[in-house]
Amino acid sequence: MRRWLLALTLAGTAVALLASCVRPGGSDGDLTDDWPALRPPQLFVPASGACLPRITAVVQASTYETVDCSRNHLAEAIHVGTFTGSAAEGDRPEPGSPALGTARRECDERVREVLGGDWHAARLTLNIALPSAPAWRGGARWFRCDLSETDSIDNTRPVNRTGSLRGAMIGDSPLVHRCFDPKLIGENLNYMAPVLCTEPHRAEFVGVYVERDMSWAEFTRNAPQAHRRCMALIAAFADVPNNSDLPYRAGSIFYPPSQREWEEGDRGVRCFLWSDDRKLTRSMRGVGPKGLPAI
Repeated sequence: MRRWLLALTLAGTAVALLASCVRPGGSDGDLTDDWPALRPPQLFVPASGACLPRITAVVQASTYETVDCSRNHLAEAIHVGTFTGSAAEGDRPEPGSPALGTARRECDERVREVLGGDWHAARLTLNIALPSAPAWRGGARWFRCDLSETDSIDNTRPVNRTGSLRGAMIGDSPLVHRCFDPKLIGENLNYMAPVLCTEPHRAEFVGVYVERDMSWAEFTRNAPQAHRRCMALIAAFADVPNNSDLPYRAGSIFYPPSQREWEEGDRGVRCFLWSDDRKLTRSMRGVGPKGLPAI
């Protein structure tokens, strides 16, 4: 049986003119009525749709910089939203805090729209950038959703890329997770080497499930539940029954978000079909019981 792997304020000055003073020619005696009204101070808000040469959790106007998306960059600002309600009150939410949950859900929705698919299913990572603490105290209530390409499923550190990510998951995208040959050290997963599905391999990405109600501590104590949820995705992906025979057809590998991402509200768990006893040379999508026999 297979297992799972794990303001500036201006003071108005009243100018008193002595009645005995002589007005200059053409003057009406009011020295301020022709001054243009001062514009109200504008809070800095970063641009949406801009590409960024560096990634930062806090964005300051003094160091804000964008680049053309055709040049090398590390992230793309997909969306800029606004904190409202209780989230806009009190101190600024700290990076990684549960208070960012609503913002992350909005980011997730907007990113899916821009990409044309679920970013969890590709070599992509989503980060939230916030105003500085002084800017927050000054009234800034925006958050920015930054999307980056990563090196691999194991190494989620952003890499330089050129071109916008808009529509990047439409069609046969090279960013999308497909087949892998897992490398183990003993019984522990070391890393997932991506391969063509026509090459010998032992794992294939099947989908993502969302674990909404568990804390991070509860999730880490419940690996069997994550395994069961992934096995259900495997059965649907391969078009085989989700019954007592399923563990004899395949096992699972699952990748949860990091603890910081989890506590921030990202609960998307990536699931992979794992064949620990035989090499596969095709995708297992829709193969049925004959294509993925119980052994």
